[in-house]
Amino acid sequence: MRYTNGNYEAFARARKPEGVDDKSAYIVGAGLAGMAAAVFLIRDGHMKGEHIHLFEELSLSGGSLDGKFIPHDGFVTRGGREMENHFECLWDLFRSVPSLEVEDASVLDEFYWLNQDDPNSSNCRIIHNRGERAADDGDFTLSKKAQKELVELFMTSEDQLIGKKIEDVFGEEFFESNFWLYWCSMFAFEKWHSAIEMRRYVMRFIHHIKGLPDFTALKFTRYNQYESLVKPLIAYLEDQGVDFQYGTKINDIKVAITPETKVAQTLLLTKEGKTQEIPLTENDLVFVTNGSITESSTQGDHHTPAPITHELGGSWNLWKNLAKQSPEFGHPEVFCDNLPEESWFVSATATWDTAAIEPYICRLTQRKLNTGKVVTGGIITVKDSNWLMSFAIHRQPHFKEQNANQTVMWIYGLLSNQVGNYVKKPIEQCTGEEIAQELLYHLGVPEADIQKMAAEACTVIPVYMPFITSYFMLREPGDRPKVLPQGSKNLAFIGNFADTERDTVFTTEYSVRTAMEAVYQLLDVERGVPEVFDSAYDLRTLASSVYYLSDRKKLSEMDLPFVEKHVLEHFAKKVDHTYIGDVLKDNHLL
Repeated sequence: MRYTNGNYEAFARARKPEGVDDKSAYIVGAGLAGMAAAVFLIRDGHMKGEHIHLFEELSLSGGSLDGKFIPHDGFVTRGGREMENHFECLWDLFRSVPSLEVEDASVLDEFYWLNQDDPNSSNCRIIHNRGERAADDGDFTLSKKAQKELVELFMTSEDQLIGKKIEDVFGEEFFESNFWLYWCSMFAFEKWHSAIEMRRYVMRFIHHIKGLPDFTALKFTRYNQYESLVKPLIAYLEDQGVDFQYGTKINDIKVAITPETKVAQTLLLTKEGKTQEIPLTENDLVFVTNGSITESSTQGDHHTPAPITHELGGSWNLWKNLAKQSPEFGHPEVFCDNLPEESWFVSATATWDTAAIEPYICRLTQRKLNTGKVVTGGIITVKDSNWLMSFAIHRQPHFKEQNANQTVMWIYGLLSNQVGNYVKKPIEQCTGEEIAQELLYHLGVPEADIQKMAAEACTVIPVYMPFITSYFMLREPGDRPKVLPQGSKNLAFIGNFADTERDTVFTTEYSVRTAMEAVYQLLDVERGVPEVFDSAYDLRTLASSVYYLSDRKKLSEMDLPFVEKHVLEHFAKKVDHTYIGDVLKDNHLL
């Protein structure tokens, strides 16, 4: 496998790999990574669909890309997916998956046309003081010290950050900035998360610094992620004859290990209460989704909190069983054991009566709710919320089953163990109705009306997810297994707990990238995997990010010590009428 960029190989079709007709594939997990692996096996590996078997512990596909309607209760999405132009592998996948909404179009075509006609943006990113938009919303408010710390993180090599938390590389001035508020609420970072993952995000998305405050950097689907992304994948794979086996838990995979090779030999599974074994040969390729952020999720309702649990589900237990066989299969306990109490564990989906909630949302967004167009454009974060609450309303209807007078909203609190401002308990102990009360308080609803409105104008379903931010735990090299472990002949790891170069976990792109890398390596596909977008190495992008991170100041306007300011003035004269000078002028620094 090799990484490539440009359209030479992006548009090329791989020829049929030798011996593929004699091979089969067994994919553990029918989430995005598992289904992407199946598509790449068919499209680029020329494997017959009937040779591909997808095992899923649940009764439906999609993994974390969920979205469901519960009669008499409401709608549920455990999260939303933020996407951008340079998800190279994701768009490579969906250019080949037919749309279910638009005739003679791919999912990528449908998504592209939607976001051309209705580009994403946010008119309000931060609120406080019970529904007021923050006066400095749109500015990063990074102090000189905080800017320096951010640059130092960018410039530090990854191996120097092993064992360091985000709070180990930043001071309090950084955490008081809007930049951190935008960043942590958008990506679900906690102060005690890995500085390595923080640095990867900074490098990966440096080209979107300008669009971070107003979300012009982002793109969203027409409906919830299950209807817009998962259903077309299922339809494509079923049409190709792929074998989906639901209610099937893979308990272990026995691997023959020598100093030179690793060969998966037996699948041990439970289906319909019965244990089975599937013998494997080197021609049987095994793709394992190890770990899951939505495993063991529990669900409450409007009058009941989601039960708190820390039980491991099938994917974690499978990974632990695999890890016992070789240290190269990773260390799952790093990501699923002893998780800190001050974490994001709870999200909720509110189904509102549109007429009741619309005045409070329109006041912030200057947009109507049920137009089919962008509403909040992403999350709105409540700066003075004890829970560090955020909420989002995507294009409505968000579900096809919605009534015309309904609005679906997603809510979460990044600090699940903190007592609320209105509801005097942590969000993890709250019913759906209590979560609605806390939200209405922060939206500025008169306190006399809050309880009645929360009881009668909405239905809120909370979900508890014990492993939702496990991706960002402190880790060392080897804690995540390589996509293809050294010497593996037929076993690969896929998903966000597999390890690949430079890319950022907690993204749809990462799931698809690992699937593509796994398929291309095990089948020796003669096509390169698109490399991670290289904006961190682009001088123009770096210059632009400096301008916006300083809240749109030229070099001469920045708050610098006398000596540094004098050096910069001398530098500006030296580079005038040069390439460097042109780059700095083009990006407003000179």
